[in-house]
Amino acid sequence: MKPVTPSWARFVALVAALAVVSSCGLPGVGPNKKQIFAGSVQQEGDAFVVSVNDRVTRATGVVPALGFSDTFKNAGLIGSDTIRPGDTLGLTVWENVDDPLLGSSGPAGAGAAVLEEVQVDGAGFIFIPYAGRIKASGNTPEGIRRIITRKLADQTPDPQVQVRRLAGDGASVSLVGSVGGQGVFPIERPTRTLTTMLANAGGITIEPEIAQITVIRKGMRSKVWFQDLYKDPRFDIALRDGDRILVEEDTRSFTALGATGAQARVQFESQTLSAIEAIAQVGGLSATAADPTGVFIFRNEPAEIANIVMGRQDLQGAQRLVYVLDLTQPNGMFLARDFSVRDGDTLYVTEAPFTQWNKTISAVTGTLGAVGTVSTGVTSLSGG
Repeated sequence: MKPVTPSWARFVALVAALAVVSSCGLPGVGPNKKQIFAGSVQQEGDAFVVSVNDRVTRATGVVPALGFSDTFKNAGLIGSDTIRPGDTLGLTVWENVDDPLLGSSGPAGAGAAVLEEVQVDGAGFIFIPYAGRIKASGNTPEGIRRIITRKLADQTPDPQVQVRRLAGDGASVSLVGSVGGQGVFPIERPTRTLTTMLANAGGITIEPEIAQITVIRKGMRSKVWFQDLYKDPRFDIALRDGDRILVEEDTRSFTALGATGAQARVQFESQTLSAIEAIAQVGGLSATAADPTGVFIFRNEPAEIANIVMGRQDLQGAQRLVYVLDLTQPNGMFLARDFSVRDGDTLYVTEAPFTQWNKTISAVTGTLGAVGTVSTGVTSLSGG
């Protein structure tokens, strides 16, 4: 029998290897462009595949608009002298008589009666001997002085009254989260607005670009970006007794998959994030594997936006949309810069066609190397 030559053995091996590779397929980072387009609604799939253009970037450029409601913005400043339940007052009364009602007689006392730490009760009242129960909350120290003077004047001639508002716990706010010092802080003259109270608590301890400030007031909740407090003075709202202030980091994120520098869930690093910035956050496109014509953004789009993007009016409920960016086009980079990434998006970059070809060649070359060893052994056994 004529022995099989090595060249014939390698040819047979090549055919066998190609057959195996073509039947089994090769591993990849995910679907390729052709497979994604095949799943579009236009081809009886379940997702709309849309090429990004200027009209699409305008229609989808929705970013979370944070800002205090008019109820918060229109609240006036708390008067620093306005008395509230829980405040502590100090009173001094001088009487121009030898035998005063409240003070001690003689040159040393000079008829002065000092009443320190008079607590305003929960109903807003204080009690002063010979003047009775007086409504203090809602009044200023000057208003309380006039009331006490009028009531004592019926019992002692020409009383002189001084009322002081001492440090109390009547009007206060609580600060928690990423601030220098958490706790309960009184609303005083220097700290009657949100920015001054934050400064009083040691400022924020996270990056300003991703810091959000939430104020909870009597069941109402409103939120603003920290940076906007200084861009728009209207957001530097007046504080109210019982306000709860929460400072926290932006929780929005997107997921990066495919031929990028990293596959991960990535937090936003700014209030707005474009597709080109999102790519940069994960280390850019893979130089050895990425297809710059196949950058996809997967998103569940609200019906109102989906109808605008698709030029329709009949879509209802959230729609699956796949946005396609081709960075090789003359305006591709500009479109990627203008297209906004949103919370929950998936950024996926397909592999370039040559990557699969290289995998095929590598698989076949490795197979042929193994077959070459086998064919050499066959030749040796046949005495060739």
